[in-house]
Amino acid sequence: MAGTKKLLQVLQGESAERPPVWMMRQAGRHLPEYLELRARAKDFLDFCYTPSMAAEATLQPVRRYGMDGAILFADILLVLDAMGLSVEFEKGTGPLVEKISAPADLDRVPAIKAADRLAPVYETVSRVREALPSETTLIGFAGSPWTVGLYAIEGRGKTDKSDAWRWAHGRPEDLAAVMDKVAEATAHYLARQIEAGADALMLFDSWAEGLPDNIFREVIIAPTRKLVERLRAMGITVPIIGFPRGAGVMLEPYAKETGVTAVGLDTAAVPFFVNAVLPPDMPVQGHLDPLLLIEGGERMDARVRELMAAYAGRPHIFNLGHGIRPETPIVNVERVLKILREG
Repeated sequence: MAGTKKLLQVLQGESAERPPVWMMRQAGRHLPEYLELRARAKDFLDFCYTPSMAAEATLQPVRRYGMDGAILFADILLVLDAMGLSVEFEKGTGPLVEKISAPADLDRVPAIKAADRLAPVYETVSRVREALPSETTLIGFAGSPWTVGLYAIEGRGKTDKSDAWRWAHGRPEDLAAVMDKVAEATAHYLARQIEAGADALMLFDSWAEGLPDNIFREVIIAPTRKLVERLRAMGITVPIIGFPRGAGVMLEPYAKETGVTAVGLDTAAVPFFVNAVLPPDMPVQGHLDPLLLIEGGERMDARVRELMAAYAGRPHIFNLGHGIRPETPIVNVERVLKILREG
């Protein structure tokens, strides 16, 4: 039926004969049209805050590939920028964030005002919604409280994460306060994305990997549950995908205790385990290895079919286990889509 959002139906618990598909970081550096667009912005933040450019980046992979989902082009650190911290993106280094030493460092801008500062993002959402095919699901997103808070504590992403982990062990009350402040601003930010036209939300916990189980419960499960509950209390009813990258055996309590609608599965997820511990009607999303997508060939074809078969009968969105990489050949993405759509 024309206009039916297949991906959204799967997020609502329906299984599909052939899974809908989108790919994390599908709008980005593997596309020549993206590189041309990116070259016009003075820096990455300027790109994110220019609705015409961010909307175009969001739409590019949908135009090229006919993806079932479009994910907003933005960055998880925009929330910290809006909360008053200095955020820069340095080529070859990645994001650099003004480090905090106490929760009070996040009190410069009230949560609602921080969300107001992100108005260009909502304009991007509105522009994309207007331009998207009616059958394409638009996914808004933000970082989860732990991952975003970690950047504020560490000052950057390329570290061993030990400063934030030490807060978890030695300053748990301070860490909880930091995550609460991030979560409140994030809730208003996500609510505004929905008001602007997003169909669903995704929470990225990119740094969930390797945590002790007790700390995982404190910094991943508890804050995510509070954020989801806050969104629901604000009247946000759309599906929410949680992506606790590297959760391992903690995937089960994450899925069952946070209130997320669906779970994103990382590259190391094991289908047998996923199906054994998650309710059969819970939607899952994932989890082809992005490196295999680069290599392509028969092994890639076989893995795509293996993942399709593993989750047949349960609500499943085909995706990668992490973001698509810049060196990914477009022909390999096209090959995956052909298998998914034609067999």
